Amino acid sequence: YADLPQLLGEAIALVFPSLWEGFGLPVLEAMACGTPVITSNRASLPEVGGDAALLIDPENTDELANAIHTVVTDTTVRMQLRMRGLAQAKQFSWAKTGQATVEVLKPLLS
Repeated sequence: YADLPQLLGEAIALVFPSLWEGFGLPVLEAMACGTPVITSNRASLPEVGGDAALLIDPENTDELANAIHTVVTDTTVRMQLRMRGLAQAKQFSWAKTGQATVEVLKPLLS
């Protein structure tokens, strides 16, 4: 696991066509490393990836192949996904989660 940031940082893309995810941590890990993400348009992944990932139907192999081809061959798209991914990953942090939890609990504890 210690090598994961280096491996992700050197990857052309993370391809994560999951049918179901409770959250999608691998998507955020890749984005935090500046790795473009191709992921499923199902479950929590559209929310986690936002506009920083290429969202595909995980059961459509043509769509998946086209997304991979785009990321591999189009340097502009690849760079946009890297930049958006770095920004998207910053939206998810333990500090933000803790603050949101406090805000929800405050009225209940008053």
